Amino acid sequence: MEWRVIFLAIGAMVGLGTILSVVLAVANRKLYVFVDPRIEQVESMLPGTNCGACGQPGCAAFSEALVDGGTSPSACTVSGEEERESIAQFLGVAVGDAEKRVARLACAGSANVSRQRARYMGEPTCQAANLVAGGGKGCAWGCLGLGDCFQVCEPGAIRMSDLDLPIVDEALCTACGECVEICPKGLFELHPITHRLWVACKNEAFGDEAEDECEVACNACGRCVADGAEGLLRMENNLPIIDYNQIDRADPLAIQRCPTGAIVWISPKGNITKGKQAKSIVRHMALPVG
Repeated sequence: MEWRVIFLAIGAMVGLGTILSVVLAVANRKLYVFVDPRIEQVESMLPGTNCGACGQPGCAAFSEALVDGGTSPSACTVSGEEERESIAQFLGVAVGDAEKRVARLACAGSANVSRQRARYMGEPTCQAANLVAGGGKGCAWGCLGLGDCFQVCEPGAIRMSDLDLPIVDEALCTACGECVEICPKGLFELHPITHRLWVACKNEAFGDEAEDECEVACNACGRCVADGAEGLLRMENNLPIIDYNQIDRADPLAIQRCPTGAIVWISPKGNITKGKQAKSIVRHMALPVG
């Protein structure tokens, strides 16, 4: 009797296992999702930085979008021209035409021109300092200079100057947006590299009040608006605002009479030029605190 029970139990288990195997086999066939093998191949041809400059969360997602035809190889501005061409040939598509974007900093208030009214002694990050009376800087809109952006920039496109101001290397910048996200003052923006006209200031104070805290702050004089192409710039909250829908009409004339050099022209190589009437700063050391 016991053996019969044992055999029945074994038979039941074998039968159940057989049924489950059949069910799984059918489900696998019915629910199978085809993964295009080209996706993995394309991903291997990408730089693997997962920077997000292409608009996708990473290289894997970008590979899928490429294979699906949702984007073009040119969207990966981190890859070189040869790499993008190789991907295009592999997929049999056009390379496309996507303009490189870079991070731009809306502040030129390094320690030799911008006043520090109090000495911050806490956690050495911009985000922490910003929570303590704005970090002690006289200009409430200015860069705190503690390098949060430098720390998160994996491509190494940001370095800190000797006077505590981030400097972006446009050749290395991948427009990943990490600096934009981490800056507590919101001073970074991503722009096509061909946007040459740039307002390197966010100080909304007026006239002497602005310059008392930072010698290179915009003082809202409005000369750039008057000298630039009609409709290209307008004053808002004591700052010039550029209409980037008309940026193809911009030229260096708009910066020439700026007395503080707050609006600049950026060359194709990333060199910053101030206008002829901008004051010359010869001080090479930090201003005293207070």
